Formats: sequence, structure tokens, C-alpha cells
Amino acid sequence: MLSIGQKAPQFTVRDTDKKEHSLSQYYGQNIVLLFFPLAFSSVCTKELCGVRDEISEYQALDSEVIAISVDSLYSLHKFKQEQEFQFTLLSDWNKDVSRSYGTIYEDFGLGMKGVSKRSAFVIDKKGMIRYVEILENAGEIPNFEKIKEVLKELAN
Repeated sequence: MLSIGQKAPQFTVRDTDKKEHSLSQYYGQNIVLLFFPLAFSSVCTKELCGVRDEISEYQALDSEVIAISVDSLYSLHKFKQEQEFQFTLLSDWNKDVSRSYGTIYEDFGLGMKGVSKRSAFVIDKKGMIRYVEILENAGEIPNFEKIKEVLKELAN
């Protein structure tokens, strides 16, 4: 399991516009990296819409929000359009990123395997992990107030 003070695992995956994104391209700004189980599900929609509605707060704290799920980039594209998300959604279709971050349900339920756990990481400008929250219960939402506190500390 990853912990605070460790270097965040590198990754390269595609966004909703089929463009590759690597963690290293975000060095120089703080990153709120969110893993979520499934696009269009009620809790995931609530979580990401909450982030969408507060995106200016994250931007004011010199941070970039990136959300990852194992959904295809095509379904994520539709999800992003419908919900008007102004942050990056990445497809971890092959589940490599979720596994490297220790945030995957091997058995999720309803016969689904390999679904991302709802998780939140704050990664600083140098790629170091400054906050980790991996939720076992997919019905819970990360502590976004604590995430903002960590971002405020990094901004000082």
C-alpha cells in the first residue's frame, strides 16, 4: 500500500479525447488524483459533481484534479460531456494504474472484477504523495475538506 512521503507511481493512460497523459507532465503543480468505480453510477456522479462545483477552489490552491476509472475512454467522454466536468478524466481500461496505486476491487459485485476503489491522493509538485485515502466501501466519498487542508499546507 502506498503511503505519505512515497513517490507516486508513474502512469500513462488516455483521456476522453484519446490524448495520452502521464503523471510526470503534471510535475510543478499539486495534483488531486481521484479513483472512482464506475461512470454514471449515483455515488460517482455525486462525488465528481461536487468536485466540479468546487473546481475554482482547487485551482486557487494551484492544483489539478484528475479522475481515473476503469471505464472506457468512450463512456468517460459521454460522462464528462453530460456532467460538464472541467477536469481530466482518464481511462484505466487495463487496470494497471489502479493496481499500482493499490486501489482496485478484484471482485466488486454483480460479477464485475477489477473495478477501481473510490480513492483520493494528493501528489505534490515533485511527485510525492502527501495524502492517501482508499475507501473499502464504494458508497462513501473521500474527505474533500481534509484534501483541501493538505493543498493549503502545500500552497504555503
